[in-house]
Parts: sequence; C-alpha cells; structure tokens
Amino acid sequence: MSDLPIEEGGFLIINKPLRWTSFDVVKKLRNISRIKKIGHAGTLDPLATGVLIVCYGKYTKKIEGIQTQKKGYRGTFEIGKTTPSFDLETEVDGTYPTDHITAEFLEEKVATFRGDIKQVPPQHSAVKVNGKRAYEHARAGEEVQLKIRDAHIYKYEIEAASFPSVTFDIECSKGTYIRSLARDLGLALESGAYMSSLERTFIGDYKVEDAVDIEEIKESEDFFKFAQQFNS
Repeated sequence: MSDLPIEEGGFLIINKPLRWTSFDVVKKLRNISRIKKIGHAGTLDPLATGVLIVCYGKYTKKIEGIQTQKKGYRGTFEIGKTTPSFDLETEVDGTYPTDHITAEFLEEKVATFRGDIKQVPPQHSAVKVNGKRAYEHARAGEEVQLKIRDAHIYKYEIEAASFPSVTFDIECSKGTYIRSLARDLGLALESGAYMSSLERTFIGDYKVEDAVDIEEIKESEDFFKFAQQFNS
C-alpha cells in the first residue's frame, strides 16, 4: 500500500468509462476505498469519456480550484442533423442541407467561436432549474428557460476530411458546453449539427494519458496506489 496519508487526502486522475455518470465513478471509488468523503472536479456527460479528477479527504476542498483550470476535448460533430440533446442520448429529429458548406465556409464559422463567447446550456444538462436538473425537466417533456453563460475558447480546430462527420480539438474555460458548440456551429452553418463522441483530454496539467481505469484500481485492491497530492 502507498505511504500517502489517508487523513491528508489526495486525488486520482480517472479515465471515465463510456455510459458511466460522473457520480457512478465516485460511488464505485467509495466502495473500493471505503472512504466516504469523495467528490469529482467537473461533471462529464455519460456519453463522454476521458479525464475525471476525483478528490478525497481534505482534497475535496480543492475541487473548486481544479474546476477553474483550462480543459481540453476532442471528438466528433455530425453536420446536417440535429438531436434534442445535441448528442446521441436522443434520436435524430431533423435533417438539414450541407451541400453549401465548403471547407472555407466551415473554417470561417468555426473562427467566430474562438475567444470570448456566450452560450446557452443544453436542455439535457445538469444545470439546476427550480431545484431539479435541467435534464430531469427535459426527460419529463418540460422545456425550461436556461440562462446565457459566458465561456472562453482558447483553441477550436476542425478536421473535415470525413465531412459531414468532422473531428474537433477544443481547449476552453470552465463551464463550456461542447454540445452547445455543436448546436451553435450547426446554426452558424445554416444547417444543423450534433455531437457524436467526446473525450476530455486534459484538465490543467492532468492528461488522459496519465489517467487510470476503474477496473485497474478494482483489480489492484489498492486504491491509494493511484492517489496523488499536489507538489506544492
């Protein structure tokens, strides 16, 4: 077992499995470690994978600071179609023309989303409205008013080699909804778009290459073997 003091707390860089909620990860790690005080630093949607930082003990107080760090994502947008959730959680509900979209037109519109932007979260999101998550309202067929939010896009690159599927590489601030970027790009292109895959590649200095799988922790029977503390 690691010499890392349990009472001091620490964090783990988890590679969140597909279709797991962020809370599923926290719940599993509580069961493995027998530590009750565990939380994650930034929700990942069930259909996303990649970096999920999980803190335990005294390090749960550091969650807010971790959440403010720059985040990176890569994935795929499908141009010319829409879904109510802006991803694959719901079925395609609209098909739109794409013949007018050239590589130059695509880049022109992508460029408008770099820097400071404003966006509305998806109806299928974890934002709380009237004491309930927005996705709970959405799944009940209720549309709610969501406030416009500020975000900053440091990097937004598109590879259109397989158009109408396009891969993206995005670096952004806390609170950015990649699914909303899909929706808004579709509108800007006078068409539609939804997100078909998403991986969070980093949070601050913590990269997916350094992340550990839940199964690896479970099989090792040593939760603390994978725990870390900040250098300073």
